[in-house]
Amino acid sequence: QINLEETGGGSVEAGGSLRLSCSASGDTYAINLMGWFRQAPEKEREGVAVVYTGDHTPTYADSVKGRFTIIQRGGWYTVDLQMDNVKPEDAGVYYCAADRRRHSRRLDPSEYQFWGQGTQVTVSS
Repeated sequence: QINLEETGGGSVEAGGSLRLSCSASGDTYAINLMGWFRQAPEKEREGVAVVYTGDHTPTYADSVKGRFTIIQRGGWYTVDLQMDNVKPEDAGVYYCAADRRRHSRRLDPSEYQFWGQGTQVTVSS
């Protein structure tokens, strides 16, 4: 089916930058939505940034808009998350997810069928 692998997690200073990368394999032709979600300790999983692969239209959570950028790269079908001006509240496990459908609930994690294993992001100050 669709396999997703995340890389790039680690520790970052508050105000610093970090770049995550997700690579898809398998039936990548079926992906309509692909992006990043995160889950902080004792918090619900939430959408961070998703891109519609048809026209590269991005959708961002209000909490990261203007600071994070989702980048769809060609070739190996990779979606990066460029995290700038990172805040302590950004810490958590970041997951890559994909969906075969095109829908309006793009930041709703319950809508996505395929998930990576996650990569940890910690923020120090």
